[in-house]
This record gives sequence, C-alpha cells and structure tokens, in this order.
Amino acid sequence: MVVSTKSETQTIVAPNKQIDTPSMVVDEEIMHRNIAEMAALAKSHGVKMRPHIKTHKTPEIARLQIGAGAVGITCAKIGEAEVMVDVGIDDVLLAYPTIGEIKIRRLMALMERARMIVAVDSHEAAEALSDAMAAQDRVLDIYVEVDTGQHRAGQPAGEQAVQLVLELARMPGLRLIGVMSHEGHANQQPPETIEGVAIDAGQKLVDTAETIRAHGVDISVVSVGSTPAAAYTPTVHGVTEMRPGTYVFKDTTAFRYGIYGPDRCAARIVATVVSHTSREHCIVDAGSKTLALDLSKGHPGHGYMIGQPGAVIGPLSEEHGVVKLSLDDPDLKIGDQVEIIPNHICPSVNLMDELLIVRDGQVIDTWKVAARGKIR
Repeated sequence: MVVSTKSETQTIVAPNKQIDTPSMVVDEEIMHRNIAEMAALAKSHGVKMRPHIKTHKTPEIARLQIGAGAVGITCAKIGEAEVMVDVGIDDVLLAYPTIGEIKIRRLMALMERARMIVAVDSHEAAEALSDAMAAQDRVLDIYVEVDTGQHRAGQPAGEQAVQLVLELARMPGLRLIGVMSHEGHANQQPPETIEGVAIDAGQKLVDTAETIRAHGVDISVVSVGSTPAAAYTPTVHGVTEMRPGTYVFKDTTAFRYGIYGPDRCAARIVATVVSHTSREHCIVDAGSKTLALDLSKGHPGHGYMIGQPGAVIGPLSEEHGVVKLSLDDPDLKIGDQVEIIPNHICPSVNLMDELLIVRDGQVIDTWKVAARGKIR
C-alpha cells in the first residue's frame, strides 16, 4: 500500500483558507496517488483497467484515468456516456441494461462517435438491441452480466448464464465478447471473510466463461468490478478486466478493513458550524442534500469528521447535519469550517455542481461535475 504523507487529522484545505460551504474539495495529490496505485495493481496482475466514472462524473478525472493506462471507461447510464463521449472519450462500457426505443436510439447515436459495449442480462434486452442493430446493418459488442453472489442483476453464474450466452450468440447484430460481474456483496463482508468471498466471485465468473468457451463461443473479456474487492478478485487466473469506481476518491466504506484510513480519502465536504447550543452537539450546513443518507459499517453516522474522530454525524435533515460531539475531541465554535468524508462518495458527488481542486491547501481549480444528474 502507498502511504500518504498526510496525517489522518490533517485537513486538505489550509486552516486560514475560507471557502463558501458546503462544498466538495478534492486533494490533487491524494487523488493522483489513488489513480496511480490502482493502475499499478491492475498492471501487476496483467488485467486491463476500465474504471467506473459513476464515482466522479467528471471529464477531467476520466482523462486522468485514461492517461494512467485505462483502456476505456464504464458508465451506468447513457446520459453519463454522452457527457464523456462529448469530451473525446471513445471506448465506453454501459454496465446497465439498455431498455427501450429511446435509449437504443441514443446508443446508436453514440456509436457514431465511440466504441460502445453494452451489458445485458436478459433475452428481451438482447433481442431489442439485435433488432435495432440488424435493421441498420450494425454490430454491437456485448457483455453478459453474471450474478456471482450479489443477487442484484445478472443471470446466475453457471448454467443460466451460459444458456443466455448461447441464445445471444445466434442473434444478428450482436457480437458477444465477454462476461462481467459486480461483486458488491463482498463489500458487505467482515474483514476476515472479504478475501474469500471476492475470490469465490471471481472464480465463478471465470468458470462460467470457460463453460461458454467449451460450447464454442469465443469470449475474450472476463470483467470484475468493486473497489473493496479489487485487491483480491483480479488475482483469479482468467480475469482480464477490472472496473473499480470509488478508489479514485475513497470513502469510509473500507475503513474497517484496515486497507486505508482518512488520509487516503481525496474528496471531502467542507461544512460550517452554524449552530452550537451545547457542548454535546452542534449543527453543520451539510445535511442529506450534501452528504446523502448512506450509512456505513466502517464508521458510525453519516461521515467521518477530520480532527473529530469521536463525532457522530446524524441525524440529517435536508440542510442540517446534527453532530454529536465527543468530549474527548476539541470543541468547535460557530463559524468553524470542518471537513467530512462521506460514507458513500458516489451519491454525495452527484449532489455537487463542482469539485474544488486543492493543492498544498489552496484551491487551484474548479471542475464541473458534468455528468451529475444524468440518470437517464
């Protein structure tokens, strides 16, 4: 693990620097280090990187990931892909079912400007894509999504996934090139079992791919995706691609694994103490419209406050964050600015219009979160 030079109690904005709040700030050094570390991990396992941009939704960061060696990016929704293709990114996986005529038309428009890959997990979705492609004499690259244990989307690993692949392989206009999974269930495991669950998920996907090949369908991509599992799943022989997302910023999710601490979290919410009626609690101007509502097994409350390790943030209303203060921590005053690491960085970023980029404690740039709200 690369060790940050910043301490767990150090804010990334200089103490004498006041900014309007609530705002999301990103430490340039930590972000670059996170990107480089994951790129090096992928390279060490001979696995290609296709990071998921749902975490940052920001073209400048996607370009940094491509510059670090990523072969392309992953998006959830077509709206995200449209933003990224508009800035010149030309290799995109849609890791989400593409359903309906409107979305298929938008997909075909993107295919004029970029290589598009679409994940499917049903005969119905594949058939609609096949009909649209065949009607215009086009060919679309496809991954089949496989459920390796999360039980969210995807055909169950093994016979059911293989059967869908064999059906898709006969459909005109589709070129089946791979299988993919999201081993998000590994993220919910305690420290002593995450490695085994993550490796089991990777092995199920690899075994499914081998069975598919045994039926004469030559697939080349076996793609896994999860930041907390990224240290383990790509080690499975036969995995060819990884799609981590939150690694670029990190959040409180993996604190309990000991993989990293607050010093490795590049993105923080800067908030202001706006009320302080007792020593035991105060109010900050970051509520559910800033921090989102996710809870975490990595830390109690709705985030981690730098320099206040005993503080518990919550409950949240829309614009109010109630902070229960520890008497062991320094007291706060009205007007103080604090930095909070969100529990789940992705929805918190999606609530922001912009990211303030910080170098050596000073804001040096503002990057638009251009794909925020692109849920269609």
